[in-house]
Amino acid sequence: MTEVSVAKEDEAATGDLVVLKSVNKHFGALHVLQDIDLTIARGEVVVVIGPSGSGKSTLCRTINRLETIDSGSITIDGKPLPAEGKALAKLRADVGMVFQSFNLFAHKTVLENVTLGQVKVRKKDKKEAEERARALLDRVGVAAQADKYPAQLSGGQQQRVAIARALAMEPKVMLFDEPTSALDPEMINEVLEVMQQLARDGMTMIVVTHEMGFARSAANRVVFMADGRIVEQATPDQFFSNPRSDRAKDFLSKILHH
Repeated sequence: MTEVSVAKEDEAATGDLVVLKSVNKHFGALHVLQDIDLTIARGEVVVVIGPSGSGKSTLCRTINRLETIDSGSITIDGKPLPAEGKALAKLRADVGMVFQSFNLFAHKTVLENVTLGQVKVRKKDKKEAEERARALLDRVGVAAQADKYPAQLSGGQQQRVAIARALAMEPKVMLFDEPTSALDPEMINEVLEVMQQLARDGMTMIVVTHEMGFARSAANRVVFMADGRIVEQATPDQFFSNPRSDRAKDFLSKILHH
C-alpha cells in the first residue's frame, strides 16, 4: 500500500459520518422535514433544539430509518441507508438509539437486555456479551442492578440501562431523542452525566433535547429547527449569546428566563 492510499484511508476514517442531503418528509399534508442538509463529523456532538413540532424527533428517526424519507439522501459512513432486511438490521446496530421511553424488554433482566442484541445481531458468544454488558452497566452506574427487571428500577436507572444497551452494539453514532423528557427532575442529571461522559470519550452523538445546560456544555454544534427547517447552526457560545434568526431569539427568550 502506498503512502498516498494510507493517507486517503485516514481521511475516510476521520471524515463525515452522517450526511443528510435535501431530505424531505411528509406526514399527509404536513411537510415535517423541508430540504434538510446536515453533516455530522466523526466524534462530533450535535444538539438539535427547537419548538415542539419543528421536526426534531422525525429528523432523528430518519437517520436509522425508523421513518422513511420522501426525497433526498442519507448516508452513514459513506453508505446509503438500506431499505430493509439484514442490511437494515446491521445499520440499526451501527446507529444506537435512545428514546424518551426506555423500550427495555420488561420480561428480561437488565443484564439480558444489554446482552441480547450482542448475541443476536453482533453474533458474540454469550459469555463475552455478558462481560461487555457488565462493564457497560458499570460505566453508566447501574452495575448493581444487573439481575433486576426494568420495572424494579427508577426511570433514570432504566434510561441508563437503555444507553448501555445501545453502547453494547459498538455503534458508530448514537441518537438520543429527548432522552430525559419522561424523567422526574431529580433523575435528569444522572442521565445527562452519562451522556456528558460519552461526549468526552469521543462518541459521535446527535441529541434532540430541551436541556439547554447540556447543549451549552457538551455540544460542538447547536442545530436550531423550526417548521421543519434548519433555521441556523452555530457553536453553543455563538448560538446562546448571539442567535442570528428571529425564530431562535424568540425561542431562547421563552426558555431562558433571564
